[in-house]
Amino acid sequence: MSEFEIDADIRKAWTLPSRFYTENAYFDLSKKRIFARCWHFLGWLDGPETIRPSVILPGFLDEPILLSLSNGNLNCLSNVCTHRGKILVEKPCDANLIRCEYHGRRFALDGKFLSMPEFDAAENFPSATDDLHQYAVANSAGFLFVSGAPAASFDEFVGEARGCVLKLKGDELHLKETKAYDVAAHWALYCENYLEGFHIPFVHKGLNEVVDYGSYKTETFRYSSLQTGYDDVGEIAGQYLFIFPNIMLNFYPWGLSINIVEPLAPARSRIKYLTYVSDGSKYGTGAGGDLDRVEMEDEAVVESVQRGIRSRHYDRGRYSPTREQGTHHFHRLIAEFME
Repeated sequence: MSEFEIDADIRKAWTLPSRFYTENAYFDLSKKRIFARCWHFLGWLDGPETIRPSVILPGFLDEPILLSLSNGNLNCLSNVCTHRGKILVEKPCDANLIRCEYHGRRFALDGKFLSMPEFDAAENFPSATDDLHQYAVANSAGFLFVSGAPAASFDEFVGEARGCVLKLKGDELHLKETKAYDVAAHWALYCENYLEGFHIPFVHKGLNEVVDYGSYKTETFRYSSLQTGYDDVGEIAGQYLFIFPNIMLNFYPWGLSINIVEPLAPARSRIKYLTYVSDGSKYGTGAGGDLDRVEMEDEAVVESVQRGIRSRHYDRGRYSPTREQGTHHFHRLIAEFME
């Protein structure tokens, strides 16, 4: 039984205990048991030319990795030498192999061990452990996702909401802007806030004027959930796809906004925003019209919650059966992965 077991019946369930958000041990354990086994947004590649030079260094939490292109194939590899652990590639470069600058170990661009000086007398060498670890990569319309040891395929993580992802057409999008916000709150608190529209009338006055709160809908799948907001004439104002544990894909009539929640410390997270526009004439209108203001309102709320859950008089709360299905689903996944 999980220490954080959440009853499957939302009418009976209690939320996660406050210690999950406040104690360092659980924060560290969540990176090992949750983040290492899930998929993470890596970036957008609209063609092979995007990753020139042949080796680039994307960000993936605090794990050193590199992307390499060899024979038209994209490889996502550990950026750590299998000899003594040195970082292999310090900056993007054009290369036909990877060579460690510490003791000269060499690897092919697909991560296979090639050679190592002064190792002729070593027994049972080389072995598979001398190759660089290869990360699983999923590509959806040029949007890349990576996982170290996925609990399931990317398609399974997206689940029945894959129709939203299939709508992505990279050749119709262009990157408008990127932003990053540091938030004084646990990563899961930020995600929980995203996963329910319950707070919209109370926190987002402007958004509430655009989205019909009464018709707001939440659907949950195995590792994902989809929220749909409608305008006052019944048209979709925005769809919000959450892929466990920290990917948010927000679909608007003008394009796509991606939010990535990065865990930095039990009470500190970084939210990365990437805005892709397909129809500039609609940009800045509707449910996705004032994302900065909505972000500031959300940050204020979750930071307040982070301060509040440290109270000795608070431990767990209850769920609204009609409005907090997404948060309940999220908590059950956390409990499952933390076993």
